[in-house]
Amino acid sequence: MAQAVLAIDQGTTGSTVLVVSLEGKIIGRGYSEFKQYFPRPGWVEHDPDEIWRVTSRVIRSALDDAGVRAKDLAAVGITNQRETALLWDRKTGKPVHRAIVWQCRRTAGICDRLKARGLAGTFQKKTGLVIDAYFSGTKIKWLLDNIPGLAKRARSGKIAFGTIDSWLIYKLTGNKAHVTDYTNASRTLIFNIRKKIWDKDLLKILGIPPAVLPEVRPSSGEFGRTDCPVLPGHIPITGVAGDQQAALFGQAGFELGLAKNTYGTGCFLLVYLGDRFVKSGSGLVTTIACDPEGKPAYALEGSIFITGAAVQWLRDQLKLIGTSAESERLARNVEDTHGVYMVPAFVGLGAPYWDQHARGAILGLSRGAGRDHIIRATLESIAYQTRDLLLAMKKDLKAAGVRMNFKELRVDGGASSNDFLMQFQADILNLTVDRPQMVETTALGAAYLAGLAVGVWRNADEIKALRRTEKKFKPKMKKPERDRLYKGWLEAVARVKTF
Repeated sequence: MAQAVLAIDQGTTGSTVLVVSLEGKIIGRGYSEFKQYFPRPGWVEHDPDEIWRVTSRVIRSALDDAGVRAKDLAAVGITNQRETALLWDRKTGKPVHRAIVWQCRRTAGICDRLKARGLAGTFQKKTGLVIDAYFSGTKIKWLLDNIPGLAKRARSGKIAFGTIDSWLIYKLTGNKAHVTDYTNASRTLIFNIRKKIWDKDLLKILGIPPAVLPEVRPSSGEFGRTDCPVLPGHIPITGVAGDQQAALFGQAGFELGLAKNTYGTGCFLLVYLGDRFVKSGSGLVTTIACDPEGKPAYALEGSIFITGAAVQWLRDQLKLIGTSAESERLARNVEDTHGVYMVPAFVGLGAPYWDQHARGAILGLSRGAGRDHIIRATLESIAYQTRDLLLAMKKDLKAAGVRMNFKELRVDGGASSNDFLMQFQADILNLTVDRPQMVETTALGAAYLAGLAVGVWRNADEIKALRRTEKKFKPKMKKPERDRLYKGWLEAVARVKTF
């Protein structure tokens, strides 16, 4: 008898694996970080083989922690860092280059040239996305253009492209399945989210041969069966979604107007739209999410590139804190930031600004400013950036004639456990922030999608019943103070923008 569902959450800085019981409880957990490569300023890479080794090790750790054997699993779900792109040889299974991470800015020049050709509207109309180095399409082009002989091999069908979900499925199935799901495909800049097909015109513009592309399937359904040492026994892989869409599903975000924000390496605010395609005019993107059955639906999304990573920067580069968790205590040591603002544009500004060439800055420093003020300003920057997104989201929905009341913001991810940040978030948004008992909703979303496909959970109502609130943060700040602080943030952002 099946006892659990295995959920793999392959993130930007590490891999998490959860073993989820048939009652929806986490009964086993494993986690490990892996190496980040920064070959040039603004470039970020991962080693795909290392990701596979680390993920395999963490799967074993999670199963051991749960006391569950591979043969006792009902299904496997996968969620992943979305826009990270890699190419591998179909015959040998070897990557042709390190994976180019979603944060990497090496293709900014390619994007600038596409925009100069007047193609921004073409890409947005078809894909819902803006032209930016964030997305996978220009990463594929860079690899094909810069590795000798690769383009020819790709045209002849010898090379496979995938985001990290495709890579993990390929390895889990013993180098057999080359597939992805609609949510990950929607982040590539080459997938037409209206027709739900790879777009021939966009592929031609970027010089990407169709032969490299994976088959696209709904997020809940079979993608293949495991055939590898860590998961023998042909366990069905039945749930796949990009990390933010998985988190939205894990928050029971399959009702019109429900919004969630995930606090991880970056921050990602999504609102579920169902079958309504809303084109953004405010710097957001339209993306594919999951409906209650795991089939494709639409969502509006705002993506912030650096939030939790800024706290890691305080820890690893500046040595201002020993652990990320320590930031909350130190931020509370001071009543305010003493006029300091931190704009963490280390890899440019994402939504709603989309400035690829902006860089980070700490502004408003005076002799009275110290370590704790900088730490507090870094945490506050996360909340300010989220307000940027929510205001843009409200503007887009109003322009589209969609009436939607945001009564609360559902939150998850590592930094959502920081009570100081969550209270400041509620204050600066003037909105209730709802934190669930289980904040690892990204992995849970993958588990739920996988479980739905094999009948562990019969429908979305059963999944909705699994979500429980741990704490709600009510806004306390007065409007004049909220407006004053946010005005200072906008002035700080204006200082780092390049246009």
